[in-house]
Amino acid sequence: MNDIAVKCKNIWPGLGIATITGMAALFLSEHYNAPAMLFALLLGMAVSFLYQNDTPCACGIDFTASTLLRAGVVLLGLRIALGDLAVLGWQTALMLAGAIFTTIVLGVGLAKALGLQKRFGALTGGSVAICGASAALAISTILPKGENHERDTLLTVIGVTAMSTIAMVLYPIIAGQLGMTDTEAGIFLGGTIHDVAQVVGAGYSVSESAGDMATLTKLVRVAMLMPVVLIMMLFIKRFYKASTQAEGGEVPKMPLFLIGFIALMLLNSFVALPEFIIEMGTQVSRFFLVVSITAIGMKSNLGKLAEVGMLPIVMIVVETLWIALLILGFLYAM
Repeated sequence: MNDIAVKCKNIWPGLGIATITGMAALFLSEHYNAPAMLFALLLGMAVSFLYQNDTPCACGIDFTASTLLRAGVVLLGLRIALGDLAVLGWQTALMLAGAIFTTIVLGVGLAKALGLQKRFGALTGGSVAICGASAALAISTILPKGENHERDTLLTVIGVTAMSTIAMVLYPIIAGQLGMTDTEAGIFLGGTIHDVAQVVGAGYSVSESAGDMATLTKLVRVAMLMPVVLIMMLFIKRFYKASTQAEGGEVPKMPLFLIGFIALMLLNSFVALPEFIIEMGTQVSRFFLVVSITAIGMKSNLGKLAEVGMLPIVMIVVETLWIALLILGFLYAM
Protein backbone atom coordinates (compact mmCIF):
# COMPACT_ATOMS: atom_id res chain seq x y z
CA MET A 1 0.00 0.00 0.00
CA ASN A 2 2.88 2.34 0.82
CA ASP A 3 4.40 1.71 -2.62
CA ILE A 4 1.10 2.60 -4.28
CA ALA A 5 0.84 5.78 -2.22
CA VAL A 6 4.38 6.79 -3.11
CA LYS A 7 3.76 6.07 -6.80
CA CYS A 8 0.56 8.14 -6.80
CA LYS A 9 2.36 10.96 -5.03
CA ASN A 10 5.08 10.92 -7.69
CA ILE A 11 2.53 10.99 -10.52
CA TRP A 12 0.59 14.10 -9.44
CA PRO A 13 3.12 16.87 -10.29
CA GLY A 14 3.66 15.69 -13.87
CA LEU A 15 0.01 14.79 -14.42
CA GLY A 16 -1.03 18.20 -13.11
CA ILE A 17 1.33 20.22 -15.32
CA ALA A 18 0.40 18.14 -18.39
CA THR A 19 -3.31 18.65 -17.65
CA ILE A 20 -2.91 22.42 -17.22
CA THR A 21 -0.88 22.66 -20.42
CA GLY A 22 -3.44 20.55 -22.29
CA MET A 23 -6.25 22.81 -21.09
CA ALA A 24 -4.30 25.81 -22.37
CA ALA A 25 -4.00 24.06 -25.75
CA LEU A 26 -7.77 23.48 -25.85
CA PHE A 27 -8.39 27.12 -24.97
CA LEU A 28 -6.12 28.33 -27.77
CA SER A 29 -7.69 25.87 -30.20
CA GLU A 30 -11.21 27.13 -29.51
CA HIS A 31 -10.26 30.79 -29.74
CA TYR A 32 -7.99 30.63 -32.78
CA ASN A 33 -9.79 27.83 -34.68
CA ALA A 34 -6.67 25.68 -35.04
CA PRO A 35 -5.98 22.00 -34.19
CA ALA A 36 -5.76 21.34 -30.44
CA MET A 37 -3.20 18.59 -31.05
CA LEU A 38 -0.83 21.06 -32.68
CA PHE A 39 -1.12 23.53 -29.81
CA ALA A 40 -0.64 20.69 -27.33
CA LEU A 41 2.58 19.60 -29.03
CA LEU A 42 3.98 23.13 -29.24
CA LEU A 43 3.14 24.00 -25.64
CA GLY A 44 4.48 20.66 -24.44
CA MET A 45 7.76 21.17 -26.26
CA ALA A 46 8.00 24.70 -24.84
CA VAL A 47 8.07 23.32 -21.28
CA SER A 48 10.10 20.19 -22.05
CA PHE A 49 12.65 21.29 -19.43
CA LEU A 50 10.16 19.99 -16.83
CA TYR A 51 10.96 16.45 -17.96
CA GLN A 52 14.72 16.77 -18.17
CA ASN A 53 17.23 15.83 -15.46
CA ASP A 54 14.83 13.68 -13.44
CA THR A 55 12.62 16.50 -12.22
CA PRO A 56 9.69 15.72 -9.85
CA CYS A 57 7.38 15.96 -12.89
CA ALA A 58 9.07 13.19 -14.88
CA CYS A 59 7.11 10.26 -13.38
CA GLY A 60 3.73 11.91 -13.94
CA ILE A 61 4.62 12.94 -17.49
CA ASP A 62 5.55 9.32 -18.28
CA PHE A 63 2.23 8.17 -16.82
CA THR A 64 0.28 10.73 -18.85
CA ALA A 65 2.07 9.86 -22.10
CA SER A 66 1.29 6.15 -21.70
CA THR A 67 -1.60 5.22 -19.39
CA LEU A 68 -3.75 8.28 -20.03
CA LEU A 69 -3.11 7.86 -23.75
CA ARG A 70 -4.46 4.32 -23.69
CA ALA A 71 -7.54 5.43 -21.76
CA GLY A 72 -8.24 8.07 -24.43
CA VAL A 73 -7.96 5.50 -27.21
CA VAL A 74 -10.32 3.11 -25.38
CA LEU A 75 -12.99 5.82 -25.14
CA LEU A 76 -12.81 6.33 -28.91
CA GLY A 77 -14.88 3.16 -29.11
CA LEU A 78 -17.96 5.12 -28.02
CA ARG A 79 -17.85 7.09 -31.27
CA ILE A 80 -18.42 4.02 -33.41
CA ALA A 81 -21.26 1.58 -34.06
CA LEU A 82 -21.26 -1.35 -36.45
CA GLY A 83 -24.43 0.05 -38.01
CA ASP A 84 -22.32 2.82 -39.55
CA LEU A 85 -20.89 0.29 -42.00
CA ALA A 86 -24.35 -0.75 -43.12
CA VAL A 87 -25.48 2.84 -43.66
CA LEU A 88 -22.43 3.69 -45.76
CA GLY A 89 -22.72 0.60 -47.96
CA TRP A 90 -20.38 -2.30 -48.58
CA GLN A 91 -18.79 -0.82 -51.72
CA THR A 92 -17.67 2.37 -49.96
CA ALA A 93 -16.55 0.41 -46.88
CA LEU A 94 -14.53 -1.95 -49.09
CA MET A 95 -13.00 1.04 -50.88
CA LEU A 96 -11.96 2.58 -47.54
CA ALA A 97 -10.43 -0.71 -46.41
CA GLY A 98 -8.44 -0.93 -49.65
CA ALA A 99 -7.27 2.67 -49.31
CA ILE A 100 -6.14 2.05 -45.73
CA PHE A 101 -4.27 -1.14 -46.63
CA THR A 102 -2.47 0.32 -49.64
CA THR A 103 -1.53 3.52 -47.78
CA ILE A 104 0.09 1.54 -44.98
CA VAL A 105 1.94 -0.65 -47.49
CA LEU A 106 3.07 2.52 -49.29
CA GLY A 107 4.35 3.96 -46.01
CA VAL A 108 6.40 0.86 -45.26
CA GLY A 109 7.77 0.84 -48.82
CA LEU A 110 8.68 4.54 -48.70
CA ALA A 111 10.44 4.10 -45.36
CA LYS A 112 12.52 1.26 -46.75
CA ALA A 113 13.36 3.23 -49.91
CA LEU A 114 14.37 6.33 -47.91
CA GLY A 115 16.54 4.41 -45.46
CA LEU A 116 14.15 4.78 -42.50
CA GLN A 117 12.82 2.03 -40.25
CA LYS A 118 9.85 0.13 -41.66
CA ARG A 119 7.94 0.50 -38.40
CA PHE A 120 8.12 4.28 -38.89
CA GLY A 121 6.51 3.78 -42.30
CA ALA A 122 3.76 1.70 -40.71
CA LEU A 123 3.22 4.47 -38.16
CA THR A 124 2.93 7.28 -40.73
CA GLY A 125 0.93 5.16 -43.18
CA GLY A 126 -1.52 4.09 -40.48
CA SER A 127 -2.01 7.61 -39.15
CA VAL A 128 -2.63 9.04 -42.64
CA ALA A 129 -4.91 6.16 -43.62
CA ILE A 130 -7.13 6.03 -40.52
CA CYS A 131 -7.55 8.97 -38.17
CA GLY A 132 -4.44 11.12 -37.94
CA ALA A 133 -2.96 11.84 -34.54
CA SER A 134 -5.30 9.44 -32.72
CA ALA A 135 -4.19 6.56 -34.95
CA ALA A 136 -0.54 7.55 -34.55
CA LEU A 137 -0.89 7.40 -30.77
CA ALA A 138 -2.72 4.06 -30.85
CA ILE A 139 -0.32 2.41 -33.31
CA SER A 140 2.73 3.66 -31.43
CA THR A 141 1.64 1.73 -28.35
CA ILE A 142 2.03 -1.64 -30.08
CA LEU A 143 5.16 -0.95 -32.14
CA PRO A 144 8.51 -2.14 -30.75
CA LYS A 145 9.90 0.42 -28.30
CA GLY A 146 13.21 1.27 -29.98
CA GLU A 147 15.54 4.19 -29.27
CA ASN A 148 13.65 6.70 -31.44
CA HIS A 149 10.13 5.52 -30.62
CA GLU A 150 8.86 8.72 -29.00
CA ARG A 151 10.63 10.92 -31.55
CA ASP A 152 8.96 9.05 -34.42
CA THR A 153 5.55 9.36 -32.76
CA LEU A 154 6.03 13.09 -32.28
CA LEU A 155 7.14 13.61 -35.88
CA THR A 156 4.15 11.69 -37.16
CA VAL A 157 1.66 13.64 -35.06
CA ILE A 158 3.17 16.96 -36.19
CA GLY A 159 3.12 15.91 -39.85
CA VAL A 160 -0.39 14.49 -40.02
CA THR A 161 -1.85 17.38 -38.01
CA ALA A 162 -0.31 19.91 -40.37
CA MET A 163 -1.45 18.03 -43.48
CA SER A 164 -4.93 17.56 -42.06
CA THR A 165 -5.24 21.31 -41.48
CA ILE A 166 -4.12 22.08 -45.03
CA ALA A 167 -6.55 19.49 -46.42
CA MET A 168 -9.42 21.00 -44.41
CA VAL A 169 -8.92 24.24 -46.33
CA LEU A 170 -8.05 22.90 -49.80
CA TYR A 171 -10.23 19.80 -50.22
CA PRO A 172 -13.65 21.55 -50.10
CA ILE A 173 -12.36 23.86 -52.84
CA ILE A 174 -11.27 20.85 -54.90
CA ALA A 175 -14.67 19.19 -54.36
CA GLY A 176 -16.40 22.33 -55.61
CA GLN A 177 -14.16 22.67 -58.66
CA LEU A 178 -14.81 19.04 -59.63
CA GLY A 179 -18.57 19.54 -59.36
CA MET A 180 -19.13 16.85 -56.73
CA THR A 181 -22.55 16.23 -55.25
CA ASP A 182 -22.95 16.54 -51.49
CA THR A 183 -22.71 12.76 -51.10
CA GLU A 184 -19.56 12.54 -53.21
CA ALA A 185 -17.99 15.50 -51.42
CA GLY A 186 -18.77 13.91 -48.05
CA ILE A 187 -17.16 10.60 -49.02
CA PHE A 188 -14.15 12.41 -50.46
CA LEU A 189 -13.62 14.59 -47.37
CA GLY A 190 -14.34 11.85 -44.85
CA GLY A 191 -12.19 9.34 -46.72
CA THR A 192 -9.11 11.52 -47.14
CA ILE A 193 -8.71 14.08 -44.32
CA HIS A 194 -6.78 12.68 -41.38
CA ASP A 195 -8.30 14.05 -38.16
CA VAL A 196 -11.97 13.90 -37.18
CA ALA A 197 -12.23 17.58 -36.21
CA GLN A 198 -10.88 18.72 -39.58
CA VAL A 199 -13.27 16.37 -41.41
CA VAL A 200 -16.22 17.90 -39.58
CA GLY A 201 -14.99 21.42 -40.33
CA ALA A 202 -14.43 20.69 -44.02
CA GLY A 203 -17.68 18.77 -44.50
CA TYR A 204 -20.01 21.33 -42.99
CA SER A 205 -18.24 24.11 -44.87
CA VAL A 206 -19.70 22.51 -48.04
CA SER A 207 -23.22 21.79 -46.78
CA GLU A 208 -25.06 20.10 -43.93
CA SER A 209 -25.65 16.88 -45.88
CA ALA A 210 -22.01 16.80 -47.01
CA GLY A 211 -20.96 17.27 -43.39
CA ASP A 212 -23.16 14.38 -42.24
CA MET A 213 -21.75 12.07 -44.93
CA ALA A 214 -18.16 13.17 -44.25
CA THR A 215 -18.56 12.48 -40.53
CA LEU A 216 -20.09 9.06 -41.16
CA THR A 217 -17.34 8.14 -43.63
CA LYS A 218 -14.71 9.24 -41.15
CA LEU A 219 -16.23 7.19 -38.34
CA VAL A 220 -16.05 4.10 -40.54
CA ARG A 221 -12.34 4.81 -41.03
CA VAL A 222 -11.94 5.19 -37.26
CA ALA A 223 -13.72 1.84 -36.79
CA MET A 224 -10.94 0.22 -38.81
CA LEU A 225 -8.30 1.40 -36.33
CA MET A 226 -8.49 -1.61 -34.05
CA PRO A 227 -8.44 -4.27 -36.82
CA VAL A 228 -5.37 -2.55 -38.25
CA VAL A 229 -3.68 -2.38 -34.83
CA LEU A 230 -4.45 -6.04 -34.19
CA ILE A 231 -3.15 -7.14 -37.60
CA MET A 232 0.03 -5.09 -37.12
CA MET A 233 0.59 -6.60 -33.70
CA LEU A 234 0.13 -10.17 -34.95
CA PHE A 235 2.37 -9.47 -37.95
CA ILE A 236 5.14 -8.11 -35.73
CA LYS A 237 4.91 -11.05 -33.34
CA ARG A 238 4.95 -13.65 -36.11
CA PHE A 239 7.45 -12.28 -38.62
CA TYR A 240 9.62 -9.71 -36.88
CA LYS A 241 10.28 -11.11 -33.44
CA ALA A 242 13.97 -11.65 -34.06
CA SER A 243 14.58 -8.35 -35.84
CA THR A 244 12.76 -6.24 -33.26
CA GLN A 245 14.75 -7.81 -30.45
CA ALA A 246 17.95 -7.19 -32.41
CA GLU A 247 17.00 -3.50 -32.76
CA GLY A 248 16.55 -3.18 -29.02
CA GLY A 249 12.75 -3.21 -29.06
CA GLU A 250 10.25 -5.48 -27.35
CA VAL A 251 7.71 -7.55 -29.24
CA PRO A 252 4.31 -6.20 -28.20
CA LYS A 253 1.79 -8.24 -26.23
CA MET A 254 -2.00 -8.07 -26.55
CA PRO A 255 -2.79 -4.55 -25.28
CA LEU A 256 -5.67 -4.14 -22.86
CA PHE A 257 -6.70 -0.90 -24.59
CA LEU A 258 -7.52 -2.94 -27.71
CA ILE A 259 -9.94 -5.10 -25.74
CA GLY A 260 -11.45 -2.02 -24.10
CA PHE A 261 -11.94 -0.26 -27.44
CA ILE A 262 -13.70 -3.27 -28.96
CA ALA A 263 -15.88 -3.70 -25.87
CA LEU A 264 -17.10 -0.09 -25.99
CA MET A 265 -17.66 -0.27 -29.75
CA LEU A 266 -19.80 -3.42 -29.34
CA LEU A 267 -21.64 -1.85 -26.41
CA ASN A 268 -22.47 1.21 -28.51
CA SER A 269 -23.52 -1.06 -31.39
CA PHE A 270 -25.96 -3.28 -29.51
CA VAL A 271 -27.15 -1.09 -26.62
CA ALA A 272 -29.02 2.18 -27.08
CA LEU A 273 -26.77 4.37 -24.95
CA PRO A 274 -28.05 7.81 -23.94
CA GLU A 275 -26.68 10.56 -26.14
CA PHE A 276 -25.13 12.41 -23.21
CA ILE A 277 -23.02 9.35 -22.30
CA ILE A 278 -21.66 9.08 -25.85
CA GLU A 279 -20.99 12.82 -25.95
CA MET A 280 -19.32 12.79 -22.54
CA GLY A 281 -17.14 9.81 -23.49
CA THR A 282 -16.14 11.52 -26.73
CA GLN A 283 -15.18 14.73 -24.94
CA VAL A 284 -13.23 12.87 -22.23
CA SER A 285 -11.43 10.88 -24.93
CA ARG A 286 -10.46 14.08 -26.74
CA PHE A 287 -9.25 15.65 -23.51
CA PHE A 288 -7.16 12.61 -22.56
CA LEU A 289 -5.56 12.48 -26.02
CA VAL A 290 -4.74 16.20 -25.96
CA VAL A 291 -3.20 15.93 -22.47
CA SER A 292 -1.21 12.82 -23.44
CA ILE A 293 0.16 14.43 -26.60
CA THR A 294 1.16 17.39 -24.43
CA ALA A 295 3.14 14.98 -22.27
CA ILE A 296 4.76 13.43 -25.35
CA GLY A 297 5.77 16.95 -26.40
CA MET A 298 7.31 17.48 -22.97
CA LYS A 299 9.38 14.33 -23.46
CA SER A 300 10.62 15.48 -26.86
CA ASN A 301 14.14 16.46 -27.74
CA LEU A 302 14.19 19.17 -30.42
CA GLY A 303 17.76 18.31 -31.33
CA LYS A 304 16.76 14.76 -32.26
CA LEU A 305 13.81 16.04 -34.28
CA ALA A 306 16.11 18.27 -36.30
CA GLU A 307 18.43 15.34 -37.06
CA VAL A 308 15.76 13.54 -39.09
CA GLY A 309 15.34 16.29 -41.68
CA MET A 310 12.56 16.50 -44.24
CA LEU A 311 12.20 12.82 -45.11
CA PRO A 312 9.31 12.09 -42.69
CA ILE A 313 7.39 15.10 -44.01
CA VAL A 314 7.96 13.94 -47.60
CA MET A 315 6.59 10.52 -46.65
CA ILE A 316 3.45 11.97 -45.07
CA VAL A 317 2.82 14.27 -48.05
CA VAL A 318 3.14 11.37 -50.52
CA GLU A 319 0.85 9.16 -48.42
CA THR A 320 -1.70 11.97 -48.18
CA LEU A 321 -1.70 12.48 -51.95
CA TRP A 322 -1.96 8.74 -52.50
CA ILE A 323 -5.12 8.24 -50.43
CA ALA A 324 -6.71 11.38 -51.93
CA LEU A 325 -6.12 10.14 -55.48
CA LEU A 326 -7.44 6.67 -54.60
CA ILE A 327 -10.70 8.05 -53.22
CA LEU A 328 -11.11 10.38 -56.21
CA GLY A 329 -10.53 7.47 -58.58
CA PHE A 330 -13.16 5.41 -56.78
CA LEU A 331 -15.73 8.21 -56.96
CA TYR A 332 -15.22 8.69 -60.68
CA ALA A 333 -15.28 4.94 -61.32
CA MET A 334 -18.65 4.75 -59.57
